[in-house]
Amino acid sequence: PRVSRSSALASKATGYPIARVAAKIAIGRRLDEIPNRVTGKTLASFEPALDYCVVKIPRWPFDKFALGDRDVGSQMKATGEVMAIDRCFEAALQKAVRSLEFGKRTLLWEDSRWSKGEVDSYPLHPNDLRVWAITAALRRGATPEELSQRTGIDPWFIYKFQNIVDMERRLLSEPLKPELLWQAKRLGFSDEQIGTLADRLPEQLRRIRHEWHICPVYKMVDTCAAEFEAETPYFYSTYEKENEAEPLEGRKAVVIGSGPIRIGQG
Repeated sequence: PRVSRSSALASKATGYPIARVAAKIAIGRRLDEIPNRVTGKTLASFEPALDYCVVKIPRWPFDKFALGDRDVGSQMKATGEVMAIDRCFEAALQKAVRSLEFGKRTLLWEDSRWSKGEVDSYPLHPNDLRVWAITAALRRGATPEELSQRTGIDPWFIYKFQNIVDMERRLLSEPLKPELLWQAKRLGFSDEQIGTLADRLPEQLRRIRHEWHICPVYKMVDTCAAEFEAETPYFYSTYEKENEAEPLEGRKAVVIGSGPIRIGQG
């Protein structure tokens, strides 16, 4: 057994302690002899069950190396990565895109210099702008079936992008009401994104959201999809009703992350 960067990511995504289990196997223990500390009831042979979606996006350095070849192929070009967790793909994707820390570049972003021809051609070529190009093409009337056929991307993913674009259109055209705001937050829209589309300042939007009692809750990454009772300090935020995070007693400390993983950190 061995532990690599990929297995560290898998461990983070599932809550399964791969490094600890690999060390136990290395000294001769079997999977059915290693207890799962998260649940206290299952063994390491119990396959992790997920009731959430994880999205990983590479972090390319083309904001610093603007003249570099942006096409993505078999050669390693990413200098880091981000990972986001939520209940659905749309929300996890939007979290991950914001976590890339390209300024304020959310999925609403489009390069003002893009011509119609570029918007039509960009989705065809794997590069660091493909996510935004697909969204831009959908805004201009391209259909998921058409984009799937032209790009070779499974239509399931394109339809998820379409769900995000459809919500953008609703926020632009419909009055902002509690149900609409709730649905937008469920799809991963930030207060700033919703404010931009609904013509509100982020501070106003946040105040309205609190008045309507639309607040995030925290769900546990427990390796068993809540099938067993679990105890782990690993949570993700989402917009649902039930909160699984119990307040701790005594003094608390907040550790601020440094953003997306990049080469040279550590």
